[in-house]
Amino acid sequence: MIAVDRAKRREVICLLGGAILLVPLRARAQEPGRLYRIGAVHSAPRDAPHHIAFFQELRKYGYVEGRNLEVDRRGYGLRVEQFAEHAAELVAAGVDIILAGGDAAVRAAQQATTSIPILALTDDMVGQGFVRALAVPGGNTTGVSILASELDGKRQEILLLALPGVRRIAALVDIHTTQAWRLESLVADAHARAVALSIHRVAAAEEIGPAIDSAKSSNAEALNVLASSLLFNNRHVIFERVSRYRLPAIYQWPEMAAEGGLLGYGPSIVQLYRDIMARQLVRLLRGAKPREVPVEQPTKFELVINLKTARALGIAIPSTALDVADRVIE
Repeated sequence: MIAVDRAKRREVICLLGGAILLVPLRARAQEPGRLYRIGAVHSAPRDAPHHIAFFQELRKYGYVEGRNLEVDRRGYGLRVEQFAEHAAELVAAGVDIILAGGDAAVRAAQQATTSIPILALTDDMVGQGFVRALAVPGGNTTGVSILASELDGKRQEILLLALPGVRRIAALVDIHTTQAWRLESLVADAHARAVALSIHRVAAAEEIGPAIDSAKSSNAEALNVLASSLLFNNRHVIFERVSRYRLPAIYQWPEMAAEGGLLGYGPSIVQLYRDIMARQLVRLLRGAKPREVPVEQPTKFELVINLKTARALGIAIPSTALDVADRVIE
């Protein structure tokens, strides 16, 4: 497995999401006892594999949707511009916990409430000011801080290892997630390798296709899709566009390579939801305060290379890259 700085090897988990239907729900409980009302602010759909894994794990703890757990599915598949309004609706409905994914969702939830617990998965919880510290979060927010932007540089390194002949690459950037100084670092690192890096920024889903068009027009030979919930949740749009241009790309999650991307490097989003986020939510449901639940970070990272995609793109991945891969899809 590719080495990562020890500081970066901390446990991550994708935030879990569910939202209530914003109507009185107690009458719908299917067994005596408390009915827990869960709200969500998520751009990922409810049937995404990591959300499915999350709710399956909650069942093992005894929290079952339709029995003692009420989840508002309206909180999934939201657009960024819907986050603030939906978060306010959840607070008005008096949900027990709000699940949030990505910086914009966490920000909207925190602006809506300072008292309802927020369980979040996002890039840098401390750096964005969402929590005071990892061990003692303070306030009403905890969850997983994946520090995915720190891995964007590692992904660029892997991309160049897999495509040793390229001299022009592009980065697809969510302006809500990646800070300017990190982009400057990526440009400098590329320059040190005699590679030109162009930056293509997006703020909404409809901007992703044109941004990739722009990257191709800049004569980029490969694309680094930077860490972002927006870009992850629109990955199939990206897959289609880069395939059309025969543009090799690397992605934030290893699952994205398994779904058809060329390269994926990072923690497993399914594992994070299943093994960490579910456990954290259970602690909150059992009465723990967010300030008592430390923010966790990823410890395991995986490089997946999809040779089927490589063949479709007409490229050969060198053995130097294959030798360090954790999994190769034939």
